[in-house]
Amino acid sequence: MSIVVSKFGGSSMKDTQAMLRSAGIAKDQNSNIVLVSATYGTTDKLIALINASEKSDAQTAEKLLFEIEEKHLGILKELDCEHIVETELNILFDELRTLSKGVQLLKDCSPKAYDNVLSIGERMSSLLFTQAMKRTIDKDKVTLFDIRRVLKTDSQFNKALPQLDKIKLLSKECFDFSKHIYVSQGFIGQDENEATTTLGRGGSDYSAALIAEGVEADTLEIWTDVAGIATTDPRICPKAKQINQITFQEASELATYGAKVLHPTTLAPAMRQGIPVFVGSSYNKDDNGTWIVQESNQAPTVRAITKRDGQALLTVRTPKMLHAVGFMSRIFDVFNDHKISVDSVTTSEISVSITIDQATLDNKNFLFELGQIGQVSVENDLSMISIIGNKMHHTPGLGEKIFNALGEINVRMICLGASEHNFCFVVNGEQSSDAIKRLHKYFIEGVQ
Repeated sequence: MSIVVSKFGGSSMKDTQAMLRSAGIAKDQNSNIVLVSATYGTTDKLIALINASEKSDAQTAEKLLFEIEEKHLGILKELDCEHIVETELNILFDELRTLSKGVQLLKDCSPKAYDNVLSIGERMSSLLFTQAMKRTIDKDKVTLFDIRRVLKTDSQFNKALPQLDKIKLLSKECFDFSKHIYVSQGFIGQDENEATTTLGRGGSDYSAALIAEGVEADTLEIWTDVAGIATTDPRICPKAKQINQITFQEASELATYGAKVLHPTTLAPAMRQGIPVFVGSSYNKDDNGTWIVQESNQAPTVRAITKRDGQALLTVRTPKMLHAVGFMSRIFDVFNDHKISVDSVTTSEISVSITIDQATLDNKNFLFELGQIGQVSVENDLSMISIIGNKMHHTPGLGEKIFNALGEINVRMICLGASEHNFCFVVNGEQSSDAIKRLHKYFIEGVQ
């Protein structure tokens, strides 16, 4: 039996029509497990609800609660669901209202409460999507499944780490594909104390990949609102081209360095299990989409170009670094202590330059501790441009072509050598789109 795990994002859960269209795709693809995100915009509203509740802004909180309820009750009515479904949906509304009032009283939302609030988005959408599936497929086979029974994590709320061995074991125990088609939730999990956790924003793709690995799926499908992966953001370059096939290594670099189609951590479980991943549009399933595979029959030097905005460049300087042993370790211990990831690094005799997300600069203790090691300078409003491709270590003249294409755009930092699939550099944020256009024109469109 071929096992297919399908995941539908928030845009595919936007309204009744989108849900029915997605259910039709799940039927056509013979999906065995379907994981869904919260309905479009709901997670943002839940975060806004938390913020209003922490400020004891009861009026705004009540308005947001009403909007969330109205949206889901509207879909419920159009799907013409059984009365029991409305009862179950109202239970979730009551839970959300209770959580909001608790946060209002405390004027604080703990990480544990935060995950409970956000989980309700997926729990509501999966409840409704189960009904959409029952209108499309044999309703006796469609089963709503609580993914928390299988997707076990640690207790690091807001960004929990999955317990891979437990997920694999429970996946084998809990799913019976000969009898059921399962509808479940992306993004959420459960720790050993049965507390609800989340995998972080964008974690729905990741959870689908974890389940695909657990059940040893033959295919993982990610359905979104765009027709697969393009050579760059079409909003920047209208001549961006669809990529029909790409390797795991290339796609991982793309996701990590700014491509919005996939969450950066999605591909790791699929890579471990060797599961092909398909990315397609739920709005037009007949578009070719993109297959992500172990090996591609094409390996161009430049496959795609992407950018990540909102970057900052930290430079730590001190003469003590010259010929010193353990100096780099001290710097990265600070990053580790504050759980801050490093994107790119360059060093000289007496300085280290590191790119990070600009939001990290809000952590004053982190900056203070770095300042105890050396003089720290910060440059804001930068963008990381990444050229993704193959054999970049061994392509003579590639650097010359890149800088000729960029012309007068100033490059602040370069990182090459860690991966043969990526040549990345930092530019001023205001020049990033222009840089993308120039590089795409030269390498993808072939205009020189």
